[in-house]
Amino acid sequence: MGKFSTKTGNDGQYYFNLKADNGQVILSSEGYTSAAARLNGIESVKANANDDKKFERLTASNGKFYFTLKATNGQIIGKSQMYVNEAGRDNGIESVKNNAPNASITEE
Repeated sequence: MGKFSTKTGNDGQYYFNLKADNGQVILSSEGYTSAAARLNGIESVKANANDDKKFERLTASNGKFYFTLKATNGQIIGKSQMYVNEAGRDNGIESVKNNAPNASITEE
């Protein structure tokens, strides 16, 4: 089971990373203005992770692959790291699906 690792950035914004059991970051949030808003973002990841249609599979200008996870309202709630190939990106999506729903929350 993965975990949501939360932190406050140097910019005063609140962030989270979803990490797999091996500690690898598989999804990162945008900055939130409050801890409560960040918690809502985490709950949104948990709620939307099992819906394949909420994942947008993308290719960056440098040719690397990544994905975003969107909420029901279409807002991006998380973004992946860059992957060398599509298979890596697709494995990352599966890891979010497997880890997010029951992930614990810890403060860094």
